Amino acid sequence: MDPPLQAFLAAIASFFAVILIFGALYVFCRDPEKRRRTEETRNHPRNRNRNRDTRAIASANTELSSITVTESATFDPSLNQISMKELADATRDFSPELIIGDGSFGMVYKAKLNSGISVAVKKLSADAFQGFREFRAEMETLGKIQHPNIVKMLGYCSTGCDRVLIYELVEKGSLDQWLYDTSSTSDMLESMPWMPLNWETRIKIVKGVAKGLAYMHNLDTPIIHRDIKASNILLDANFEAYIADFGLARRIQGSHLHVSTQVAGTMGYMPPEYINGAPMAKTNGDVYSFGVLMLEIVTGRRPNFPFTGEDGHETRLVNWISGMVEQERYMEMVDTNLSRNDLKESAIVEYFKIAMMCANENCHARPPMNEVVEILNGISAC
Repeated sequence: MDPPLQAFLAAIASFFAVILIFGALYVFCRDPEKRRRTEETRNHPRNRNRNRDTRAIASANTELSSITVTESATFDPSLNQISMKELADATRDFSPELIIGDGSFGMVYKAKLNSGISVAVKKLSADAFQGFREFRAEMETLGKIQHPNIVKMLGYCSTGCDRVLIYELVEKGSLDQWLYDTSSTSDMLESMPWMPLNWETRIKIVKGVAKGLAYMHNLDTPIIHRDIKASNILLDANFEAYIADFGLARRIQGSHLHVSTQVAGTMGYMPPEYINGAPMAKTNGDVYSFGVLMLEIVTGRRPNFPFTGEDGHETRLVNWISGMVEQERYMEMVDTNLSRNDLKESAIVEYFKIAMMCANENCHARPPMNEVVEILNGISAC
């Protein structure tokens, strides 16, 4: 190659190298300044609230994200604003000794606030699957519901990854604790010796749950609970029933269904269409779970625990009852803790028929909850 040509090419290469070096230096020096100006603009008082709102909206639209802005609210006018520090102090930093229940995606603690009011506090697990969505669902749902058979939400508090709901404390704990003797493991029942529920009380509880579900299903924008079970039914001092734990609840729009890509609920109570992959959750899914709950209440058998049937094979509650109903062996299925002196066989037969109607495998054959309430009113409690 000619020396003049080599010199020319070397000059061109040097020129481009110098351009690249200066370009890199310009970008390196400019970005910090740009970032500084951007940060000053973001922190300007006029824009601070707008930025906070933007972050909150972005967080709400990201189901798996944690809340990045500290926020709290109370829905009861008798309560002052509650901070996360107060909740931590009231639960002794969420001590296991104060656990009174295990709800969807988190534990429930008993707490006494600075005002002297005792409440139930539900702290969502930091690693809960889709925990942020469940938190938002429960806030939006319970904050607006007012019904004698639905637990009252008093407020919520969140900061960082911690998300906490505050409920009214329902004195006697869960139905699960009264159907089965759990007094040795429950702080809630320390001052109340366990005793089997009589027939009148069981009917009262069933009717209360039915009324709560009928109310939810017949709102202008219906709500499906998706996790009706004994541990999610709370009982007050008079054994009135309260539906609790709306962590899986969903509002359903005009089509009266909720599209879901995941199985929701508890095995044993879950309707077969959910297990078989139905993409839509409907109000009749709650009806099935309610029917199973009715069967559990009258038999004293857990639907999610298999047991050995008469043929020596393992069976589950609904399948076992179906076979017994075919043989009209109603009284043999009744909880052995129930005094037969309180029972009328005709009422028991009618009870099982209503429960099996609700727990029908064919979702289209299940009655709506408002009809169930009317039918239950015809059952004698004595």
